[in-house]
Amino acid sequence: MSIQLFSLALLMSLAAACGSSSETASTPAATVAATPQPDPDPPALGIMPIQHATFVLTAGDQVIYNDPVGGPEAFPSIPAPTIVLVSDIHGDHLDSATLEALVTEEVSLVVPDAVAERLSPKLAAQATVLANGASITVNGIGIEAIPMYNLREEALKFHTKGRGNGYVLTVAGERIYIAGDTEDIPEMRALQNIDRAFVPMNLPYTMPVTAAADAVLAFAPRIVYPYHFRGKGGLSDTAQFRALVEGATDDVRVVGLSWYPPQD
Repeated sequence: MSIQLFSLALLMSLAAACGSSSETASTPAATVAATPQPDPDPPALGIMPIQHATFVLTAGDQVIYNDPVGGPEAFPSIPAPTIVLVSDIHGDHLDSATLEALVTEEVSLVVPDAVAERLSPKLAAQATVLANGASITVNGIGIEAIPMYNLREEALKFHTKGRGNGYVLTVAGERIYIAGDTEDIPEMRALQNIDRAFVPMNLPYTMPVTAAADAVLAFAPRIVYPYHFRGKGGLSDTAQFRALVEGATDDVRVVGLSWYPPQD
């Protein structure tokens, strides 16, 4: 069975338990997340949500792990990675023990400098460091580092400009934007020709739902996936996000994936 078929079969059924991190909280949800919806345009790219900011993309023989945390057990029956992306230094993105277990000599590890400084000597030597605005092609997949940072005065301490990376991947004939921990920054709003976008919305660490929706309407991806939407107040209202986006345009579809276990 090809990786693509395997991935698509698991698309909506796979959800792993959420681990602890420096940016998540166990407070019960203040609002109810939108019910996950099937992808209206199944891609050649397989998309498997794991938890919070962690997910797996597959295309042909390439398997891309984004911000893998939770240990190898968080990825049961999933093919080993060929590329690993890490966006930032916080524990819900950088899990050194998980990287040590997953990143073999054959794996391409792509990180910002702040992450490389926190890796073991072995992994640091193996990593490709990308600064904001830099790009590289790995195994035929284009990877561009996009800034990610906070704008609100009260949130500036969380993510400073230049420290972490969002990423734009060119893979399977599509441009995939992984925003990372960011607000509705000018660099996001200026993006063009994005097919699929993963956009965060959790307070106080990234941005409110209204700002996320406004930014998405500005750069208009074909499909947007809310992710990284658990904060101190519980789960952000992704149903409101969908209403704001799809109520304003017919050109952007909001697709919900299963990022967290059901709330009691």
